[in-house]
Amino acid sequence: MPGELLAVAGPLLGCFGLIALVVVLAAGSTARYEFERNGVRALQPAPAHGEVPVRAGTAAGEARRGAQRPAPERSAVGLATHPAGRHIAEGPSATAWWLVDQADGSTVAGPFADRLEADWALWSAGLAETASAVHGVRRPDGGVVRRQSPQEREWLAELGRQLDRLPEDWEPNMADDEDALATVAVELTAALLEAGLPVHGGAGPEADGAGGVCLMPHPAGIGVLVTWRQHDRMSVQQVRGAAMEAAVQRTMTAAVATVLRQMGFPVEEFGSTGAHLVTAPTG
Repeated sequence: MPGELLAVAGPLLGCFGLIALVVVLAAGSTARYEFERNGVRALQPAPAHGEVPVRAGTAAGEARRGAQRPAPERSAVGLATHPAGRHIAEGPSATAWWLVDQADGSTVAGPFADRLEADWALWSAGLAETASAVHGVRRPDGGVVRRQSPQEREWLAELGRQLDRLPEDWEPNMADDEDALATVAVELTAALLEAGLPVHGGAGPEADGAGGVCLMPHPAGIGVLVTWRQHDRMSVQQVRGAAMEAAVQRTMTAAVATVLRQMGFPVEEFGSTGAHLVTAPTG
């Protein structure tokens, strides 16, 4: 009997001992935490006279309100692209894209960083029939002084490179700014470039054998003769034979004539060589 009591009481006493140890350790940890916290509070400086401690919730609210508040440097691009589309930037004007009323030339919205943003605002605001996108500087009276856009400068540079590919036969005409035939040649070159068709560089600094559209002045000065020239590999070396070279040239020359005709140039066949004669565009 005494042995059985000891067998039951032994584990119970062990449990009570463990519980007492946990309670003692927890009390000690709590005491150390309170001591350290009081020490930190004692080291913190007291708030200056008139200062009010800010609660965490108040600070968070101020941060949200600050994020929602528009920055002083914010441009009018984002505001102008709103469907209302009627905001004009304040302050000094910059060279940018603007929406301009077609009737009186006044600025409707802007500035915009590029043509894409201006066009988006134009269509989203339903102003496509009454306003247009213009690149320039806004005048104090509300109008816009036009300036060349970066895209237009790039276009003109590429057009100049294409004109440099014209053969030497054009030099007398190009020397005269008022030469009617030179004007037609420039307009043709621009139209071909817009259509993605290069001018054949048969001479000059841009000469190569890649092929393209050949533009030659008519001997009588009545227009421009247009034909297609394939790559030297086909037209000179004739790696596919003379029959294929002639067929491709005929097909491509007819295709170029069709494109120019669709773009408003009066085109007619010239002689039996397959060339076409282009005069001044209509309209």
